[in-house]
Amino acid sequence: MFPGQGSQKPGMGQDLAAAFPVAREVFAAADDALGESLSTLCFDGPAETLMLTSNAQPALLAHGAAAWAVVQPAVAGRVRAAAGHSLGEFTAYHATGALTLPAAVRLVRARGALMRQAGQARAGAMAAILGDLSEPIESICARAAADPNGGVVVAANYNTPGQVVISGDEAGVELAMTLCKAAGGRRAMRLQVSGAFHSPLMQPASEGLAAAIAAADFVAPTQPVYANVTADVVTDAETAQRLLLEQLTAPVRWTELVQRLVADHPDALYVELGPGTVLAGLVRKIAPAVETAPCGTPADVEQLLNRIG
Repeated sequence: MFPGQGSQKPGMGQDLAAAFPVAREVFAAADDALGESLSTLCFDGPAETLMLTSNAQPALLAHGAAAWAVVQPAVAGRVRAAAGHSLGEFTAYHATGALTLPAAVRLVRARGALMRQAGQARAGAMAAILGDLSEPIESICARAAADPNGGVVVAANYNTPGQVVISGDEAGVELAMTLCKAAGGRRAMRLQVSGAFHSPLMQPASEGLAAAIAAADFVAPTQPVYANVTADVVTDAETAQRLLLEQLTAPVRWTELVQRLVADHPDALYVELGPGTVLAGLVRKIAPAVETAPCGTPADVEQLLNRIG
């Protein structure tokens, strides 16, 4: 599993690159693909530059790819499936051989830049809604969108049964936050983002992203990848390309995706490759019985390799 935007932080991957030559090679290849030192930004920051969507996305892909490169010789034969949250789905396609590293890095740099431009052209907002609601989130968003004081707002990330992210115009998001609290939501908090991701406000980026995806030379993944848009298995390049484009404006159905994964692979170990443990935490909330493991640092790698023998 590969994390999405928000998991990036200065220092990411630095210890991994210092400990493993193959990880250093991944970061060097990412630098070459972009014609700039992405690795320096990952290792040293500054945080405000790393946080930019056009930088965070290739940085996360590079770290996930580096972690995968380190453990791939030991675990490749045991992998049954891959998945990633939003941006992480692109990393999953790289890890399963559907995209070369240079193609993947350039593609997500383009994606991040296009998304940032869409956010600048039409300012938007996102908010996390925590707790169980007495009314479906889709209904709440529809009411906020229909209100004269509201605006476009949709469910963007179904992260766990008790955590949904909404996205859209600022007025629509603010009104939906108020309605969610009235419907029993425990907490509603704005997220620090540069646009209304996974909402109709990203549609202006669609044409450019379609061209970037078409130019990326996809091939069929060697293992199934579970798609954010449908939570279904993807095994061919054409479907992968289509769903990655749809993902731009469609919600991330992470809860449903994990439920499908667990139904298909109940005894699997769910390994999160990249910085942090956000996905592992979400998985444990969705399916408490499954086992998870982080893999973003040398210590994580050692523990994982010892665990699988």
